[in-house]
Amino acid sequence: MLTTTQILAFLLAAVLLTATPGPDNLMVLSMGMSKGRRTGIAFGLGCALGCLSHTLLAVIGVGAVLAASPVAFTALKWAGGAYLIWLGIQALRHAGAVRVDGGNTGQQAPAEPLRRTFAKGLVANAINPKVVLFFLSFLPQFVDVSRGSMELQLGLLGLLFTAQAAVLFGLLGYFSGSVGGWINRKPQVGVWLDRLAGTVFVALGVRMIVAR
Repeated sequence: MLTTTQILAFLLAAVLLTATPGPDNLMVLSMGMSKGRRTGIAFGLGCALGCLSHTLLAVIGVGAVLAASPVAFTALKWAGGAYLIWLGIQALRHAGAVRVDGGNTGQQAPAEPLRRTFAKGLVANAINPKVVLFFLSFLPQFVDVSRGSMELQLGLLGLLFTAQAAVLFGLLGYFSGSVGGWINRKPQVGVWLDRLAGTVFVALGVRMIVAR
């Protein structure tokens, strides 16, 4: 089992890493600003729970195989990048089609179901190979082999990381979406925020593909 010292040290490092601006933060921020707090929270929770898949990979050692196989890493990197680019293109195509509060008027399209937004966040995080390798290198640093099963400790640490990420991403989605009412009064602003969100997703996808 984990000691109090292990837990506190790990949570401090995890919170600092999660709060540091990065792709996940940018995606949650963009979704919250362009679609509102409920969508931002749903996407953020999806991103956070995507960490569970990386925890599982770290526990069973698949992450080590991925790290040792350039072909597998490249394939997953391309798949993840293509998915983010697809999300970005969809946001650009439908810019301004949905009001931030989820309401619709006239011929506007209905708001996307929150479960679908959650799934997008889940997949976007789960297929990021860099996050897999991050978990593989980060979690073991807080394992104490004298405290028993390494696999159990890795699993518990992964759950702790997921929990704190869910809280931070949820707060980010909530507060970034607080501008929703103002955007509804200025539809053109919503169009440009959709375009901004789409551009962020495309840029992150391209970055994932070309990064070494």
